[in-house]
Amino acid sequence: MLERLKGLARTLKADLHALALAARDPRTPWTARVVAVLVLAYALSPIDLIPDFVPVLGYLDDLLLVPAGLWLALRLIPPDVLADARAHAAAQPARLPSSALGLAFMLLVYAALIAVLVSWWLRRTHAAG
Repeated sequence: MLERLKGLARTLKADLHALALAARDPRTPWTARVVAVLVLAYALSPIDLIPDFVPVLGYLDDLLLVPAGLWLALRLIPPDVLADARAHAAAQPARLPSSALGLAFMLLVYAALIAVLVSWWLRRTHAAG
């Protein structure tokens, strides 16, 4: 079981690396690039949508959102581009550092969530008062 999980983690890391390469390929459609950049930004961001210290839910986003986004992004990339990206990724060591773009993206998501919550709270308290 543990070996299977390690294998899945290696596959996920290799696919993220291939996705990063495919997103830069000019043959990749713009919709696939947008999805790829969003998935990579989230996956490589040092900040999660749900912080890891939150019991159960903290790891649930990593276990569901990243693989689901990766699956979608890989389906949007043409097969020949994906095959080339996977071959190139296999030929070089996978380096997936933290992403400054991912950090900025997640900070914007948090700011938007806070703005929505504050707006909702203000409308609710204004309507009650």
